[in-house]
Parts: sequence; structure tokens; C-alpha cells
Amino acid sequence: MKEKLTAYQYLLKDKLTGDKNRELIALLKDIKLAARQVSKELNNASLDNTIGDFMGNKNSHGEDVKKLDVIANNLFIKSLENGGNCAGIVSEEREKVLIFNNEVSKNSKYLVCIDPLDGSSNLDVNVPVGTIFSILKRPSIIDKTYTKDFLQIGSRQVAAGYIIYGSSTIYVITVGKGVDAFTLDPIVQEFYLSHENIKIPKKGHMYSVNQGNFYEFPLSVQEYIRWCEQKDEKTKRPYSLRYVGSMVADIHRSLLKGGLFIYSASKKAPNGKLRLMYECNPMAFIIEQAGGLAIDGKKRILDISPSSIHQKSPIFIGSSDMVKQISKFLKSKLFN
Repeated sequence: MKEKLTAYQYLLKDKLTGDKNRELIALLKDIKLAARQVSKELNNASLDNTIGDFMGNKNSHGEDVKKLDVIANNLFIKSLENGGNCAGIVSEEREKVLIFNNEVSKNSKYLVCIDPLDGSSNLDVNVPVGTIFSILKRPSIIDKTYTKDFLQIGSRQVAAGYIIYGSSTIYVITVGKGVDAFTLDPIVQEFYLSHENIKIPKKGHMYSVNQGNFYEFPLSVQEYIRWCEQKDEKTKRPYSLRYVGSMVADIHRSLLKGGLFIYSASKKAPNGKLRLMYECNPMAFIIEQAGGLAIDGKKRILDISPSSIHQKSPIFIGSSDMVKQISKFLKSKLFN
């Protein structure tokens, strides 16, 4: 029987060997600990009356805050602060950067950007949701950490990942050496290696988009969707439309089976809706490490220079052939 490796064992053995990476491995372990607790909270939510809105509150983006958004955010903050392996975080649920000033954390080399509970609007109907995170290196550990320290292009990420809470809880990680996934054993409450060196299929025949916004999209995106719907045996069209409404769930399916996730600019959201620092960047890093592509319509997501911690961006991400195909539509003079 093949040895079952925990996430910690696998990273230490095959991905981040050497003492200089111990802090990064410990940081990934802190995230794993909080994810385990969030998974438990989600499983018991209906019984614990934690489904629903949090007293009508809204986050920094004007979106309704769910009770579990607050719970998840607090669990990750607590785990990251107590772990002492990061100097501060940017969270979707906080308007400003949170700097940890305890003696251990303030000397850490790392910063974390996180969406604690992506897709939380789906919680009431038991649709899979997730956590998305990005890890950056501090420019300097001599001075105090400032907001500007987080404003790094995505290609400087040292690690990124997501946790999908579905029929099983799966922790997907890249440290810049491919993509691996670990599945939570609910009995012993440990994540074990379940998907090694994941490669996204080069070609895909599924696309994920909120079709209800069709007439809000630029003409180029509308034409691409029409192209996906047309019958063509050579390209195996029409493609299948699959849309959950949770970025983690839709991209996880594309990662394993091939596909394209579209969150375009629109009349209502000319700069896109998804956040660059803790949604687009980590997902782009993961997908690129698996052999796929991620663009904002004009350039590579990981080459965008952020100007604010909650900056938004359009994103087209997934199988390389599909991203290249939609890029032709986005750049065509016929549709712009």
C-alpha cells in the first residue's frame, strides 16, 4: 500500500526541502489548520444556526456579509496571528490591511492576501464554497509593514492555493513547483496527498460564465459565447455551459477536467468584479503552474501592477487553448 503523505510531509519531502523554507511550510500549515475549522463550521452550519446574513452588514465592496463570512475570516486571522508566520494580511472582509504586531509575527518574511469564504451567497442552498489565498514575501523585514508592501505583481507570489468545501474538503497548493491537492480525512482531521502534479487539459469543452449578464458584456465576449454555442464537429462544439457561481468550484472543475472561466468587464462593472490580490492572482498562479493561462483580456493577470488592495479585474482563465481562442475575440477589431 502506498504511503499516505500529509500536506506537511509532502511539502517538506518533495517541494520545499531545506531549513530556509520551514517558515513557509509552517504558514501553509496555519492556513490548513483554519481551513479544517472552517470545514467543520460549514458542516454544522444548519444545526448551529450560522446560515444567513450577519445583521444586515456589508463588506468593503458593498456586498452582504454572511454569518459564516465573519466566522471564516476570524478563524483565519486567529490561526495566522497565533502561528506567527506572517506579518499581516489583506482580507476581503476588512477594508484595511491588518498588521500583526506581536514579537514573532513582526519579524516574519511573509504576507497573506485572502478571500476567507468565496461564494458565500450560495451557502443557503448548500453549494460548494471555498477559501482563496496568496502568499507574498515582504520587501523588507527591517521596517514596519505597510499597505504598499502588499501591492506586488502576481508573478512575485511565493505560494497560492484554495480550499474547496464540497462533498470532500480539498486543499490545492502551488509553491511555484507545480500544483498538488490534499483531501481532508474527516475521521483523523488531516489532509493527505490525493492529486499529485495536476495538469489542466490543454483543450476544454466547458465554459463557465454568468449567462444572465450576456447583454451587459462587451460585444467581443458576446460573440465568443455565441461561438461556443454553435455546432461544429471539428471543434466538438457546442461547448457545455457549467456555472456554479463560486469561483473556487468553477475553477476547480476546469483545473481537473479542462474548461474556461469567464468573469468579464460589463456595463455595470467596467473594471470587472473579482479582486486582483486575493482572487485573480492566486488562481492565475495555480492555473499557470498547472499549464493553463489567465488574462484580463489584454494582458497576463500576473503582470498587472496593483494600485490598491481591493483592486478589481476582469479574468479569463483556464485551459490554454480556450484562453488563446477567447483572446482572439477580445483583440479582434470586428468586435471592439
